[in-house]
Amino acid sequence: MSGLFPDAHGTRWSVLAVDVDSGEELLRHDAARVLDTASIGKVFLLHRLLAEADAGTRSLEDRVTRRPVEWMDNSGLWYLLQADSLSLYDAAALVGAVSDNAATNTLCRVIGLDTVQEHTRSLGYVDSALDDVVRWPLPPGAPRTLSHASAEELVRFVMRTARAEDLSPASADTLQRWLGAGMDLSMVASAFGLDPLAHYFFDRGIWLWNKTGTVSNVRADAGLVMSGERRIAYAVLANWRRGADARDGVLASMREVGDRIRASLQA
Repeated sequence: MSGLFPDAHGTRWSVLAVDVDSGEELLRHDAARVLDTASIGKVFLLHRLLAEADAGTRSLEDRVTRRPVEWMDNSGLWYLLQADSLSLYDAAALVGAVSDNAATNTLCRVIGLDTVQEHTRSLGYVDSALDDVVRWPLPPGAPRTLSHASAEELVRFVMRTARAEDLSPASADTLQRWLGAGMDLSMVASAFGLDPLAHYFFDRGIWLWNKTGTVSNVRADAGLVMSGERRIAYAVLANWRRGADARDGVLASMREVGDRIRASLQA
């Protein structure tokens, strides 16, 4: 397995792929290792929002207005839009589709980062969390990571979402729909050959939803990929030394994992 997951530039991996319905492990490599996952931890924010909607304490139709301090560019779309106010549903959809940083920060303010972190722990995730709002540059004393996780816990999150074990069926469907709009298919999902703008519901016999995380020394991808007969939950996380450039090798390995998952779907 070391050949599939090279350690050039100090690269560390956390990898797991599991058949959701049979429990068969298809691939495992240091799956309990906790790594920086960049934006993947935003899924816990979306999950908490939907849990509050299920409890009747918040409506997804409520509107929220972004504040100047919450503005962040690069990842996202809201920073390019004229509208200062969106429904909670629409802000969450932006997080799912384009990992929107401004929407993340606004939702964190509305829901409370501490509330999201406690919610994550209450679900049994002890090695995974959303650590902070999105900041740049990082001020002194701020967490050094936006989120962290292990492949084991992310795969468990994916499987439980697919089974609607922690949310109502309608809310679990909503979360999967938001993540199914995700436009980053550069990692594991690059092997599936899907339309990056339309891959929720079957495309080429494959249905995908996922969340990715990217910073200069991180590539992370977790999600669910399905055929008509099989559902596979996966998480592939890679970190390497700051200042090094391991990106091409890491992406090649992530695509090979995707190739193996695709072969398992088609077997």
